[in-house]
Parts: sequence; structure tokens; C-alpha cells
Amino acid sequence: MADTSSLSELVWPAPAKLNLFLHIVGRRPDGYHLLQTIFQFLDYADEVQLTVRRDGQINRLSSLAGVAPEADLVVRAARMLQAASGSSLGADIHVHKRLPMGGGLGGGSSNAATVLVALNLLWDLGMDSPTLARLGLQLGADVPVFVVGRAAWAEGVGETLTPIDPPEPFFLVIHPGCPVPTAQIFSDPELTRNTPVSTIHGLSLAASRNDCEPVTRRLYPAVAQAMDWLGEFAPARMSGTGASIFAPFSSRDAAEQVGNLVPPGWTWFTAAARNRSPLLDRLALALARRPHV
Repeated sequence: MADTSSLSELVWPAPAKLNLFLHIVGRRPDGYHLLQTIFQFLDYADEVQLTVRRDGQINRLSSLAGVAPEADLVVRAARMLQAASGSSLGADIHVHKRLPMGGGLGGGSSNAATVLVALNLLWDLGMDSPTLARLGLQLGADVPVFVVGRAAWAEGVGETLTPIDPPEPFFLVIHPGCPVPTAQIFSDPELTRNTPVSTIHGLSLAASRNDCEPVTRRLYPAVAQAMDWLGEFAPARMSGTGASIFAPFSSRDAAEQVGNLVPPGWTWFTAAARNRSPLLDRLALALARRPHV
């Protein structure tokens, strides 16, 4: 195994994603929904620190409210990678959360993907990206896009990815303070599940929508209020099943000017869209620092 001790001080980003639209086009016999969406990353992220252990133990050093260590996706990702590779190594994992839980920004899935990508390097496993993505799919339908690290047109349950390059504006992202459980929205009987299938070249973003929005607005009035408020300044959309709302702006300053008006009780941040995930940039830096043997 290569000496990776020089990489232990690296902080690995687990970036947010946005669903620029979200159509539900059907449902599989096993209950999973068939989707069409565009995933795009932001330069705003949770931060993951990893220290290799020689004793094989996987330890979560940070706490996550309401989530036991054995249920945490970062722990599950590390143990899955350990089992799949047969590695005898372990890791101490610390996650600094910046992304809201239940916010529709993919925080948990992004954390898991970052652990897979980083430990693949730190444990010197040599797995390629498609292999890591297949492992990640067992943890969640949107883990693969974080592993691959490219903005994508996604189909299936979200795992069939075609790289694309949409415009990269600045976004204002607002969270109205109410976590939205994904399972609740997808199980709602009023959820639209029969939107006609589109093609990459046939879809107009302006004519697209988020099929989850009516259900989330009905169940979570704070989300509806945030959407209506932000819609006064720019075209507002909901990411995933919510609760986060976003709108594009021409500059970070323009986004921050509106952000400074956000009503008390809501949180917000500005971020630049990224078609290449910040995780890939950090991986390239780590590879450059890695000792050659």
C-alpha cells in the first residue's frame, strides 16, 4: 500500500446538488419511481475529514442529530467499500455539516459518495468510477451522480446518467426551516407519476417543472411561502422533494442582495453552479500530492 499519510490533512468536499427539474414518468413494480431530472452541483458543500486506521474499525467522530452511527450513510459507505474490496483498513470519519437535512440538496448521498471516492484513494484500492457508482447505488439513487461528479441528465431511478453542460449561473438557495422526508412525498397518493417522457434535446427547461412541488407545498406551507417569496425576485424552483428553494442570478452580488432580504427564520446561502463537482477537483489535488512508489 502507498503511504497516504500526507493526505490525512485534506478536507474532502461533499457538494450540494440541485434538481433543475424533476419529472416522475412512471413507477417500477418494486415501488421505486422512474424519474427524469437534471443534476447540477454547487460550490457549497459539507466537509469530510478522513483518517486511515490500521485496525479495520470504522468510527464516526461527528454527531448527526437523530441518526445513529450504524445508520449514517458515511459509515455504511465505508463498511460497504471495506466489504467489497476486502480491505483490512478502517477510518475515522468526521463530517462538518453545512447542508440542511431534509433539504433536497443531496447532503447525505453526497457525504456517502465523498467517503467512497476518498477512501478508494486512501486505502489504495484502485476501483474505477463506475464500480464505485454501482456500490453507491445500493445506498441511494442519487449517490452515483456524486461519485461520477459531472452534471447530468438522469433517468431510471436517477442512476442512468448522461453528462451535460447546462449554464452555470449563481444561485440563491433558501431553506424555510422544515425538513421534508423524501419517503413521505413519494408515497403521497396525490403525487403525479405519469408525466410524459422527454428527451435531452426535446426538453425545454422553461416548460419543465418539479412534479413533487404540489405535494410538498400542500404538506409544508413554509415551502410554499418561500417559493412565493423568492418568485417575486427571480424564477424560483424546488430541489428534489424540498425543502430547499432556489433561483438563478447573473452574479453572486445580485443573489446576495436578495438573500439579505430573506425573512427571519429562514436560512440561505449563495453558490455558483458547477458542472464539474468540487469533489473531482479535490481528488485531482490528492492524486498530485500522493507519493509515487
